Amino acid sequence: MASKTGGDIPGEGQAAGWTPAMEDHSLANYLLYITAIGSALVIIWRVTMMVTRYVRTTTSLNNDTQRFFARPSYKLSWIKKHILYAPLWRKRHNREFQLSSAVNVGTLPSRFQFLFLVAYFATNVAFAVIHIPFAGSAADGLKQLRNRSGTLATVNMIPLFILAGRNNPLIPLLGISFDTMNLLHRWFGRIVAIEAVVHTLAFYAGSALKEGWGAAFLGTFDAPFLIYGFVATVAMVVILFQAASISRHAFYEFFKIAHIILAVAAVVGLWYHLGLKGLDQLKWLIAVVPLWLGDRSLRIARVIYHNFGKGGTRTLVEALPGNAVRVTVTMARPWDFRPGQHAYLYMPTISFWQSHPFSLAWSEEAENLTADKLAMNRQDILGMRKTSMSFVIRARTGMTNTLYERAAANPDGRLITRCLVEGPYGGEHMLDSYGTVMLFAGGVGITHAVPHVRHLVAGFANGTVATRKVVLVWIIQSPEHLEWIRPWMTQILAMDRRREILRIMLFVSRPRSTKEIHSPSSTVQMFPGRPNIDTLMGMEMEQQVGTMGVSVCGPGALSDEVRLSVRRKQYEGAIEFIEEAFSW
Repeated sequence: MASKTGGDIPGEGQAAGWTPAMEDHSLANYLLYITAIGSALVIIWRVTMMVTRYVRTTTSLNNDTQRFFARPSYKLSWIKKHILYAPLWRKRHNREFQLSSAVNVGTLPSRFQFLFLVAYFATNVAFAVIHIPFAGSAADGLKQLRNRSGTLATVNMIPLFILAGRNNPLIPLLGISFDTMNLLHRWFGRIVAIEAVVHTLAFYAGSALKEGWGAAFLGTFDAPFLIYGFVATVAMVVILFQAASISRHAFYEFFKIAHIILAVAAVVGLWYHLGLKGLDQLKWLIAVVPLWLGDRSLRIARVIYHNFGKGGTRTLVEALPGNAVRVTVTMARPWDFRPGQHAYLYMPTISFWQSHPFSLAWSEEAENLTADKLAMNRQDILGMRKTSMSFVIRARTGMTNTLYERAAANPDGRLITRCLVEGPYGGEHMLDSYGTVMLFAGGVGITHAVPHVRHLVAGFANGTVATRKVVLVWIIQSPEHLEWIRPWMTQILAMDRRREILRIMLFVSRPRSTKEIHSPSSTVQMFPGRPNIDTLMGMEMEQQVGTMGVSVCGPGALSDEVRLSVRRKQYEGAIEFIEEAFSW
C-alpha cells in the first residue's frame, strides 16, 4: 500500500529536487537518532549513578557514620520527588485497576514514563504530517500521508522488537527495569499499529476518490503485495486489542500463543508487502528479523545449557501453608547467583506452553570438590557440582494453581517433576552502596528481599559493603506464611555479626488471635495489623547511616505507599527508591 517513490510533488517549503520519498526516509532516520540519543542520555545517567555508588561504597567501607552521604541534594531531591519517583497523579502507580479477581485493566505509568511516551508519540504525529499539503490536492496529501505513516510504522518496529526480547541488551545498558521495558514495548506496539491503520486508511481514501470505498476495498485483493499488506495491518490491529490488559490478564495462556502467531503474521505480511514492490523500507524490516530470531535462539541456548547434560535438572515442589509452593531446582550446571535476579520456569507436565517469571529466593552454591570430599560414587560427585535455585510461588489461577494442587494431592505434600529454568535475568540493582537499607515485602514479595538480606549481612561481616543497617519489613496475612522462608531465614539468623546489622519486623494483617503474635527477640519483632510506612521510615531516618536505599516488592498498593513515603522524605535525608515489579 505504498509506492516506491513516495510521490514526486515537493511539499510547500521544500527545496527543488527534494522529493517526499527522500523526506520520509530522513524523518525515519531522525526517529532512530532520537531513540539513540535518548538511550545515550539514559546510559550517561546510569554511568554517573554507577560511579557515584562505587565511590560511595569504597569510601564508606571503613566509615561507620557516612554523614557526608546522608545529606540530601536539593536539586536531585526535587527531580526524584517530582519526576523520577512521581506517579502520574497523586499516589497510584503500581496498584492495578481491578475489575475482578482475574481481570484488571492495568496500571498507570509514572510521571517520567508518561512524559517520555507523550513526547515520543507527539514526535511520531509531527513527523507523520509535516510538509504534507493537506490544503492542496487531496490525492497528493493522502498519497504522502500513506507513504509517510507506512515508513514510520516500519522503522518503529526496530525498537519494538528490541524491547520485546528477554535478552534485551538495553536492560543492562540502561539499567531500566523489566517492568518499564514491558510498558515501553506495549506503547511502541500501539504506535506501530496506529501508524499501520493510518497507512491503510490513507490508501483506501486515495483510491476512493476515484472509484468509491467499495471498489477501493475490493481492490486490495487484486495484487499480492496489497493482500500481504492488508494481512499485516489486520494482524497489528488484532494485537492492539488482544494485548490490552483486560484480555491479556483474563486469557493469558491464549494471549501468549496468539501474540506470537500474530506478530509472525505481521512481520511476514509486511516483508512480502515491501519485498514484492522492492520498496526501500525493507532495509529496516531486515533489522527486525535477526533481533527476534537472535533473542529466541539465545533463550533456547540458555535453556539447553543450564538444564541438559551432566544428569539434567531435578525439581522438588513442596506444598506450603497459605496456598503456596516452594520450588527447588537442582541445575545441571553451576549458576552464578546475584540478589534481585529472576528466571522463567517451564513445567511441561503442568502447563506445556507457559513460562512465568519468578524472583529467585535462594541459591545453594555448588561445593568445591577437594580431595577429602571425593569418593562415594558418580551421582554424589555430580550432585556436589550443581547449584540449586529456589522459588516461592503463590497459587492463583492457571499454572500456579495446578502446580499447588498437584503437590498438595501427594501424602507428604511433595512432588518431583520436570522443570526447565530460563535465565538468569536482572540483578542490576545491588544495594551495597547504601549505609541504610530498608526492604519492604508483601506476601511472596519476600523472595526478592531475602537474597539481598543474606548478601548484605555477609558483606557487612566481610567488610565489602557500605551497609551498616538493614531493616526488613514483611507484611503477611497469617503467621503460617513464615513457613515459606523458614529454612533460609534460619541460616540468615545464624550468620556471623547478624545482630549488629539486621532487624526484622513482621506484620500480620489477619491474625486469628493475639497469641499468634510474639516477638522472638529484639531484632526479630512481630506486630498485628499493617505497618505505618511513613512512621517506620521516619524512625530509621532519624538515625540514618549514609544514603538510605528503600526497596519494595509486593502488591501494588504496598509499592505505592512506600513510593509516596520516599517522595515525602526527599528533603529530610539522602534516600533512593527501588521498586521490583513484574507487569505482564
